[in-house]
Amino acid sequence: MTQRAASRIPPGLGRALSAVEETAESTKLWWGAAAAMAWRGGTRGRGAAVGGLAALVLAQVASNGVGKRLADRPRPPREWVPHDEVDDRPDSSSFPSGHTAAAVAFTAAVAPTWPAAGALCAVPAALLAVERVQSGAHYPSDVATGAAIGLACAWLVRHAPRPVPRDRPWGSRARP
Repeated sequence: MTQRAASRIPPGLGRALSAVEETAESTKLWWGAAAAMAWRGGTRGRGAAVGGLAALVLAQVASNGVGKRLADRPRPPREWVPHDEVDDRPDSSSFPSGHTAAAVAFTAAVAPTWPAAGALCAVPAALLAVERVQSGAHYPSDVATGAAIGLACAWLVRHAPRPVPRDRPWGSRARP
């Protein structure tokens, strides 16, 4: 499946996928999206941004800090990838895809708070997942596991206990 994905993507689409990956490198796409949401989205935008970034950080720790250290899986063989994208891949473990985990975590955490922003984030998140296989950086199972980690982290952030109840305004005190 990895060989087919790497060889069947038309060159124009491959360049577009590479551009998305470059923008998402070091999670800068998601931090930029969070900044835009916080700036233009009012209270809802700030809530979506905070939730998305919290899930992203948790997914990065789970995938890159724990998963890659436990699995230590080699990247797909270079000869499987018939283009020069293979030269730009990291040397770290292939399993799981940290890029995909971060993208899915951010998107899945944003979507319940601001569905339109979540739908917009889903487009580059999906393209990024395809790019990770097409570029030879990951096997499909690495990407699928990264997506599952991202979904789990978004769920955990969404269901984490809140220090202040949501229905209580900031700074108000309970009256006896």
